[in-house]
Amino acid sequence: MKNFIRIFLEGTITNIKRILFASDRVTDMELRSKILGGRIVPTEKVAEVSCIGCGGCANACPTKAITMVKLPEPIKLMEGLVKDQIPQLDSFKCVNCYYCHDFCPLYALFGEAGTIHPNDVGIVESDISQLLKQPVKISDDKIAFISQYLSDSAILKKRKE
Repeated sequence: MKNFIRIFLEGTITNIKRILFASDRVTDMELRSKILGGRIVPTEKVAEVSCIGCGGCANACPTKAITMVKLPEPIKLMEGLVKDQIPQLDSFKCVNCYYCHDFCPLYALFGEAGTIHPNDVGIVESDISQLLKQPVKISDDKIAFISQYLSDSAILKKRKE
């Protein structure tokens, strides 16, 4: 019984220290205040400026957590390439498989940071117009593998015939 009382009192004292004096607190008071007030802003999942709007991430997503959203105004990236949509990630459907990131052309073709990521894209400052002008050296096998996610399967079937 003495041990129980000792453990109970130690736990009570530790909790009072945590509540009143912020002892052992990991989050700072500003973040704690935002959490308690419901003012947390989620991190960006899509780097909209660097995204080319190809829809590859949405095609590669096994849970259909990514939908392509129309832009109010189309953006001309270069001659013959206009971006008229960007991906939107539904975090509740996402299983963090990272297919969206791995099949993003920026990552898959150019080795740059992908424009979509389930956790955080961070800062993506790729100059799309310059990257698209560079020749891409990639094997036919890799192109076929990537194209199955970036292209409509009906179009691919017609090309094979």
